[in-house]
Amino acid sequence: MGHIEGGPERVEGHVKWFDPGKGFGFVVGEGVSGDILLHANVLRNFGQSSVADGAHVVIHVQHTPRGAQAIEVLSISAPDTGEPRDEARGELFDPALEGGPREPARIKWFDKGKGFGFANVFGKPEDVFVHIEVLRRSGLADLQSGEAVSVRVAQGKRGRLATEVSTWEAALHSDE
Repeated sequence: MGHIEGGPERVEGHVKWFDPGKGFGFVVGEGVSGDILLHANVLRNFGQSSVADGAHVVIHVQHTPRGAQAIEVLSISAPDTGEPRDEARGELFDPALEGGPREPARIKWFDKGKGFGFANVFGKPEDVFVHIEVLRRSGLADLQSGEAVSVRVAQGKRGRLATEVSTWEAALHSDE
């Protein structure tokens, strides 16, 4: 594994890019020269399978002879974005729409190229629309079919839609 050049350092930064298919990406950290490797396994330990480009992160970084790499994700928050337009439904996506309490759900399917997909909340028959902007605001980049997540759901003009998507653990440990 090589010589370790000091203990872990807490770093705040943003995701430069992350490719779930490749299993890694890079973070630009404040006060750290060069990119910080973010491996998919480290992200999965946090409870996510992807992270949005530009998302703000707080990570523990280990400096090695091969460069800096994230060894633990402490927090992820959404990238700064403007008012997103909901192309899939031809209506403005309303970031102010508030959902109910976090509920455990599974992703039915999600197509990043189309910018949306659907989830099923446990114990409820109707599909919940999941827009890619909700993912970005939640700090995610993509979802896999069958992935366990927690969602906040609101009643929109055309049916039930997710206003927040987060880790499965968030639903299990939610006090709401």
